[in-house]
Amino acid sequence: MTRLITWQADNGHGVEGTRLLLNGGGWRALGRMVRAGTGPADPPFTASYRLVAGDDGRVHRLAVTSATAGRERHLTLNRTDDGFWLLDTGSGGRRSDFDGAVDIDLAFSPMFNTLPIRRLGLHRGPGDHLLTMVFVALPELTVEVVQQRYRALSPLGEGERPAEASVAFAWDAFTAELVVDAEAVVVSYPGVASRIPDVASATPDAPKVRPSR
Repeated sequence: MTRLITWQADNGHGVEGTRLLLNGGGWRALGRMVRAGTGPADPPFTASYRLVAGDDGRVHRLAVTSATAGRERHLTLNRTDDGFWLLDTGSGGRRSDFDGAVDIDLAFSPMFNTLPIRRLGLHRGPGDHLLTMVFVALPELTVEVVQQRYRALSPLGEGERPAEASVAFAWDAFTAELVVDAEAVVVSYPGVASRIPDVASATPDAPKVRPSR
């Protein structure tokens, strides 16, 4: 299954588009982000990424390029079979186990919250997990290990939206209720971004308009 998905930042200053290729538990994502920026602490930038996750839902590889007006940066993270990460910035690299982390969180991107939700099946059944994550900041592409909690709230088939599930997310003092679809892809991440509805699926009965001659 291949999907094209677009999210709009809730503050109106950014957009993210992703091409997802879903294959059982494994998947690939090719995406691009554009941020207009809101000030010195939130500079404008563009970023592109390629993500590969295995059949077990764990990240195998992530390559990210970010660019500001003054600089371009590159980062590649590869996870080896023995659980280590190989980090390469193009001008140097290192090897780390990142405290056993198997998931990556990319700043500003709701797409990456899909990783642990889909891997753990939190959109389909109960679960409460405190996870060690590799967090990649944008546009700096610095890497750090963080702790995030994901807890299933309302699985598919329940509540007012049976085709969607909700998952509680917490990182330090920050909390949010994520809404995801049947494939665990984020629909809404309050305070961060919301998915722009697909026009074709949102208006299935709309008449076709013939081009003018």
